[in-house]
Amino acid sequence: MRITKSILIAAVALFAGAAHAQDYPTRPVRMIVPFPAAGATDILARVVSQKLSENLKQQVVVDNRSGAGGTIGSRIAADAQPDGYTILMGTTSTHAIGPSLYAKRPYDALKDFTAITEIATSPTILMVATSVPANSVKELIALARAKPGQLNFGSSGIGTQFHLSGELLKLLARIDIVHIPYKGTALVYPDMFSGQIAILFDVPPVALPFIKSGRIRGLGVSGAKRAAVLPDVPTIAEAGVPGYDADLWFGLWAPPGLSREHLTRLSAETVKLLNASDTRKRFADLGAEPIASSPQVFTAFLRNEIVKWEKVVKASGARAD
Repeated sequence: MRITKSILIAAVALFAGAAHAQDYPTRPVRMIVPFPAAGATDILARVVSQKLSENLKQQVVVDNRSGAGGTIGSRIAADAQPDGYTILMGTTSTHAIGPSLYAKRPYDALKDFTAITEIATSPTILMVATSVPANSVKELIALARAKPGQLNFGSSGIGTQFHLSGELLKLLARIDIVHIPYKGTALVYPDMFSGQIAILFDVPPVALPFIKSGRIRGLGVSGAKRAAVLPDVPTIAEAGVPGYDADLWFGLWAPPGLSREHLTRLSAETVKLLNASDTRKRFADLGAEPIASSPQVFTAFLRNEIVKWEKVVKASGARAD
């Protein structure tokens, strides 16, 4: 059988592409974290980057690019070359909430990124400073109603999950508390210890040491069920705010236009590490649940989350402009 020139060229190209995919990566991969070091996203990103380095046999380096509720680092990732050497650890804040807060959106969460996999989900914890005279969600609501506009809550920035968690509490509990944005929740804690900030939402990896040491008081968790790491802390819904549900999730993206070969490799190796028993135990210790989904499933999930949080943004009137 005679092999035509076009078939030969196609075969060579296919072989070259396969060989190229097998060689990837040949140098370190940058993982952008759009929030400061020591925050929830950073902590989980460092667990994932270490294991992904082992799987890829190349170092995955965490690069913290914080600001504007995570949109600055996310924009940097979206604008990077789609060569597989820049990936982003984003969250509900960066992809389901943040973009809808701007009149001129900084990016399209679906079109400007290549979804790799959802990483994990985690409850958020409603906490108060020890100076706040409230030992339950009901007592906090009563205090806020008695002092409208006098209690504040800190967050990791306008449009973040922790900001909208507070806005959702305001809406459902019908209270008036004032939002104070920071560049990351890690920066809020010193002001909570001194009593300058009354309320904060954060995830277990960061909050647990302060709750267990008694430096901050945990009143409720955000999800539909109690957190395994805080079994004695009720959900916010059961503690007096029916319908409250605002768990945080984390995901991994690449710039748009990533090749199918590189996407397949990154997705497979990340799913592999998320399903590893030591990773699952580490996540559980941090209060997070690993979620290993395909790019297609993750994209479908994101579409639903965008619709859900846009409704909260609109109802709250929150804006980042």
